[in-house]
Amino acid sequence: MTLNEMRKGYEGEVAYQKHMLKNLGYWFQLCSIVSGIGIVMIYFFHAKNLFLDVMGILLLAVGALGMLLFGYAGWRGQQNVKAVIDDYEKKVDYLEKNAAKAQKKAKKC
Repeated sequence: MTLNEMRKGYEGEVAYQKHMLKNLGYWFQLCSIVSGIGIVMIYFFHAKNLFLDVMGILLLAVGALGMLLFGYAGWRGQQNVKAVIDDYEKKVDYLEKNAAKAQKKAKKC
């Protein structure tokens, strides 16, 4: 595997993970909208219609739990992207150091 192939592989992985983080952001937005709808339902139907009031509470709970879940997944995903980038940089530094040592060794011989 050449350094160029490794670079392209890591770039592809980082691009894929960033795309998935963007998708998690969309799900987070959806859950925030659901919890907002629940808040509005609670506000307007409190003590007027029990079914719609309970439905609003459920939507608020489901939306809040979804926001927690997708927020945590996004945070962990960002950490994972940073870890992949750090791993790539460590490998490149290691390969460059060993290539320089190998060139010095070849010149001496």
